[in-house]
Amino acid sequence: MEVTMSLSDKIDNKLRELRGRVKRNSGEVTHDPRLQAEGRSEERRAHLRQAGEKLKNAFRGRGRR
Repeated sequence: MEVTMSLSDKIDNKLRELRGRVKRNSGEVTHDPRLQAEGRSEERRAHLRQAGEKLKNAFRGRGRR
């Protein structure tokens, strides 16, 4: 049985990404560079978490051939 990224992890990462996007857009509207940077940072962290989970899933099960 292959173990993949759980649905709750996917939802959590997507929520983090959306929260970052909202912060970034709010910073753009209010001309707040700190809020923009914080939002971009949160978005990137969410993308990196998703990529890490996908990478983990790609290598799981390879030892059982």
